[in-house]
Amino acid sequence: MEGYVQRLSEGKIKRYVQYLDISDDPALIAEYRKWHSEAHHWKEVRDGIREVGILEMELYLIGNHLTMIVDTPADFSWQEAMDRLATLPRQAEWEAFVAKFQGCSANARSDEKWQPMERIFRLYD
Repeated sequence: MEGYVQRLSEGKIKRYVQYLDISDDPALIAEYRKWHSEAHHWKEVRDGIREVGILEMELYLIGNHLTMIVDTPADFSWQEAMDRLATLPRQAEWEAFVAKFQGCSANARSDEKWQPMERIFRLYD
């Protein structure tokens, strides 16, 4: 395993880890991967994610199980950011578009789909 290079950040950051199960259909998973690739992602959605203060967001996939890791400034408010994100250009359109992969309502916001995970271990100081 090669690992993944991370960007360095100034000061403390918060990390959010969430999960979501998507359709177990290999064709839909392949299409979901495509729409999250650098070549096919929606620029307005990516720009909106950064606009609400998210420093980095990564998705990891195994089978039909997704894990999302989000890094933010230490003073970040998740709920305020999600409320604002829902109003930004193409965000509602994106959520409706990916609903077919995620098996949820086309009207569901991102924060209504993704479930937070609890950290149970870290390399303690």
